[in-house]
Amino acid sequence: MLNLLTSQQIREADAYTVATRPLSFYELMEQAGSAFVRAFTARYPDRSRKISVYAGTGNNGGDGLVIARLLHDMGYRDVSARVVWFNTRGTDDFQANYTKVKELGIPHTDIRGIEGIPEEDAELVIDALLGTGLSRPLEGDWEILVEYLNGLEATRVAVDIPTGFPSEGPVVRGATMLEADHVITFQRPKVNFLLPESAAVIRHFEVVDIGLDEEFIQSSDSIFSMLMEEDIRRRLQPRRRFSHKGTYGNALIIAGSAETMGAALLCCAGSLHGGAGLTTACIPRSGLVSLNTHLPEVIAAPRDARSLFEISWNKYQSVAVGPGLGPSTESKELLVATLMQCKSPIVLDADAINLIAGNYEIMGMVPEGAVFTPHVKEFDRLFGSHASWWERLETGVERATHLGCTIVLKNQYTIIFTPEGKCIFNPTGSPAMATGGSGDVLTGLIAAFLAQGYEPVDAALMAVYIHGKAGRLLDEEEGLWVVPAGLLPEKINRVICQLV
Repeated sequence: MLNLLTSQQIREADAYTVATRPLSFYELMEQAGSAFVRAFTARYPDRSRKISVYAGTGNNGGDGLVIARLLHDMGYRDVSARVVWFNTRGTDDFQANYTKVKELGIPHTDIRGIEGIPEEDAELVIDALLGTGLSRPLEGDWEILVEYLNGLEATRVAVDIPTGFPSEGPVVRGATMLEADHVITFQRPKVNFLLPESAAVIRHFEVVDIGLDEEFIQSSDSIFSMLMEEDIRRRLQPRRRFSHKGTYGNALIIAGSAETMGAALLCCAGSLHGGAGLTTACIPRSGLVSLNTHLPEVIAAPRDARSLFEISWNKYQSVAVGPGLGPSTESKELLVATLMQCKSPIVLDADAINLIAGNYEIMGMVPEGAVFTPHVKEFDRLFGSHASWWERLETGVERATHLGCTIVLKNQYTIIFTPEGKCIFNPTGSPAMATGGSGDVLTGLIAAFLAQGYEPVDAALMAVYIHGKAGRLLDEEEGLWVVPAGLLPEKINRVICQLV
């Protein structure tokens, strides 16, 4: 997995790289500027466009002056630097690059107060004002300047991070932050880039390698990481010769009601295409025609008041409960019976989570090793309201550790909290998947992996990555604006085949 670092840890990686290589901080700044420019010129190749680089007097501003010089050297004909001296003195490396910009005759303007901001008509504005060192919301002249830049019709490109946006920690609602069309960030995405609050200020980001010591970064003590395809390939096991349906387990799906059989069918399809040897649907009798029509491969275990507690739990290697189950007293009784009697790994989704949230004494019955799969509203119902997504990260880590469970918080970058206190982001997925039923398929897929004998954390990681990749491929390869959940299961099957 790719370690994700805090801003302090990135500074430590900078220092380690400089200390262990024939490299100075000034040369590292040159490497960062060069990496930015390679990405920038690939996206904005027109050398006639007017570009203004807004540089503060710290190291982020030094990066900005390197960028201005390199773009000038590459033939961008109308590049100028706006050097913002709201802080009285720059860092040594900034000063060295400021001197070089002046010596080379690159047009520059010194801004020492808000009244000194020149009228801006550039098509491209590069933000290199403050970087990751900011620990509080913008105020005073900085806030006025950023509001001014946000009001321009120009395309805004941020160096490493948009000014005013924290790389980690709570994002203050209503605070002024530069609204970047494009962020070219260094070495790793910042943790807050992966949270929904970033959508207000970051339209797109890409990561460039600036030459920091990867071994040091990967060995750093961080609870945050990014899931990679190699992590999934390493975990997935091929189906063996002479294996049979019993080899791959029986997943029991307790789901659906008379009005919501679609959720049960989608969950069963996720299990079926995820490789469970058998998938059994514990559904209301009214759903039998739908099940037999749409998923004849799935075994029916119809339920009613009389058969509610007649499940032979030892037949099943995993159980998923919740999709479309409804909030009825019968559903609550079935959930309690499942938690009390089932000894196999359990996935709790949708109405199972809502029932626990509304009857919190049930939480004490949840066994260690269970997997919760909430969306954000279900997460807050279960664990309390949160003022920021950073607070949800803190809660997720604490609850997963305390309960000994895996929590899958569904999102653009779905977050997996592990019993060991790790917070793992999934990079696959697509906004096209933001439609009803996608989560039901994911629940079935997790149940399928559990039935095959994978550990709960591994089952969650594999399912989330594969589910997201299937959705992204349907989006990108078939040009779907929206990916209906019913298209996911078969694509999941194909993705697994490519990865194993």
